[in-house]
Amino acid sequence: MIIFPAIDIKNGKCVRLLQGRAEDVTIYGNDPVEMALNWEKQ
Repeated sequence: MIIFPAIDIKNGKCVRLLQGRAEDVTIYGNDPVEMALNWEKQ
């Protein structure tokens, strides 16, 4: 099985949108590329 993670980016930061609303976010990291590389290692 291949899993494709979805990355939302807002203002250059990796975020999770609450129910797709851009005004309701949780920030997970300041560098989306670094986040993607970490996922690749897993």
